[in-house]
Amino acid sequence: MDNKEYIETGILELYVYGLLTDSENLEVSHMAKNSSEINNEILSIEKSIVNLSTSFSPFLSADNFRKIKEKLDLKHSKVIEMTPRRSNWSSYLGWVASVVLLIGLGYEFSKLSDSKSQAVTVENEKSKLQEALVSAEIKNKQSHDALAVVRDVKNTIVNLGGQAVSPASFAKVYYNKETQVVFVDAAGLPEPPEGKVYQIWALKLNPLTPTSIGLLENFASNDQRMFAVEKANGAEGFGITLEPVGGSKSPTMEQLYTLGKV
Repeated sequence: MDNKEYIETGILELYVYGLLTDSENLEVSHMAKNSSEINNEILSIEKSIVNLSTSFSPFLSADNFRKIKEKLDLKHSKVIEMTPRRSNWSSYLGWVASVVLLIGLGYEFSKLSDSKSQAVTVENEKSKLQEALVSAEIKNKQSHDALAVVRDVKNTIVNLGGQAVSPASFAKVYYNKETQVVFVDAAGLPEPPEGKVYQIWALKLNPLTPTSIGLLENFASNDQRMFAVEKANGAEGFGITLEPVGGSKSPTMEQLYTLGKV
């Protein structure tokens, strides 16, 4: 068995996830030491799994939220006690008291406005935090689903190599021959230009018959670059082309990015 056939067995993915026996682990380690191609494939798999992880940083720390809440709970009104004095200046003092009262009211109004502004800020930060939590939950589910696909030993791994239009491109198809379910790992494809979308084709080889099984849409927002597409009935190969938004009825061969045989 040559290196390519050895890689396509899927044993390297099982090795990375620690699902092999001790003797199988020793075998893979020995192969990796003696073959840079196998060692590089192991590093590539490990890098793909690291990219599945996701984390987020909250917009507002719990400590800052507590401090703002304490400020909002403070009383904003203070009573100014004034002791009247009997003198000939009583009329003048009345005017002074009025001025002081107006200044005090202005100060309290300013504090109230600041408090309202702080309350709005806190509410905005709360909304941002809730959005971050929802986004994190979605990303975590995506990571969990992608990891389940990679770990499923029933999936046949089909490596798609780069073609003339983009030799550096690559992709992987996880194909369950029993259920016909197909997942596409498009981490090795460049982001499509505006107005374009990647389209994946299931191939029958004799005669060559391509059948569209889906579009890799929302490419930029899919951090994992893992896509679930339509089922492929008895596929003998897969190809990915770059097509106009909405897809094409037949593949544009001049824009064939990757191709691989089951």
